[in-house]
Parts: sequence; C-alpha cells; structure tokens
Amino acid sequence: MPANEDKPAETTHLGDESFMTAEDLQSYMDRRRAALNADDSATRTEANKARDELIAQLSEPLKLDRQTVHDVVDNLKMRLTTAAERGETEVLMLRFPNALCTDHGRAINNEEPDWPDTLTGRPRQFYEIWRDHLKEADFQLKTMVIDWPDGMPGDIGMYLSWKRLE
Repeated sequence: MPANEDKPAETTHLGDESFMTAEDLQSYMDRRRAALNADDSATRTEANKARDELIAQLSEPLKLDRQTVHDVVDNLKMRLTTAAERGETEVLMLRFPNALCTDHGRAINNEEPDWPDTLTGRPRQFYEIWRDHLKEADFQLKTMVIDWPDGMPGDIGMYLSWKRLE
C-alpha cells in the first residue's frame, strides 16, 4: 500500500488561491446539500408545527361574549377605516390553511355555490358574520385560494370589499 493512501487528501495551492480536485468539489457539494437539506427539514418541521397550531386554533370558533364581539367590531372598523384612508376598497380579513375546508378548498377554487358549507371553525364563523350582518351593509365577501404550494391549493383568503362612492 503506498504511503500517501493513509493520508487525508491535501488541497493543492497555487499562490494564494486554493484549488480543489473534482473529488474535493463533489465532497463540498455533498456536504453543502446535506446542510441545506437539514436546514430545509428543520424549517419544514417548524413550519408544519406552526401550521398545525394555527389549524387547531382556527378550528375552534370564538366564544362570542359581549367583550369579544366589541373587540371584533373594533378591529373590523379599524382595518376597514385604515384601508379606506389609503384609497383601497378591499381588505384581507382572514387567511387560513385549506385544511379548515372539508374539501381542502376545492369548492372555493371552483366557485361552487355551496362553498360556504365546506368551511369549519372560525372561517365558517366569519362567513356567518358577513352573511348575517355585513352583507346587508353592502360589503361583499370574496373568498379564494391565495397560495399554491407545488401547484396544489394552499391557503384560503377571505376579503371584504366595498364599492367606491364617487
């Protein structure tokens, strides 16, 4: 066995520049890819955990006592007023994972007339508040898929809009 086979590969130097062999470069690329995959895996794990927590939270309708209704109305007024002051006629009121739809957003994406029946939890509650109170005040509700991870329906957005008075 030649003596140099027992030694780790040395990096060749020319002046102040380091040169890598093809094997060194492949090793570097493999280590880099492994590090990125580990980072992606950790990031995906954290993102999935946060998504699961959000789904759990939004699955439970709000307890609509007097204080909660007051807080919701104040928040709604503030968001609508702020948007109107900026000249906007639409506000994203609720963004939620498609897991809160019984069909994962299919009816919403296809604009089926019974799409509200697929809503659960707080999204369903928000729809009912719009239907029972805001619709008669001429607010429109636009609900659509707003995120398409890997070409599949992702998050759903519920927008309140109003006509600009001229």
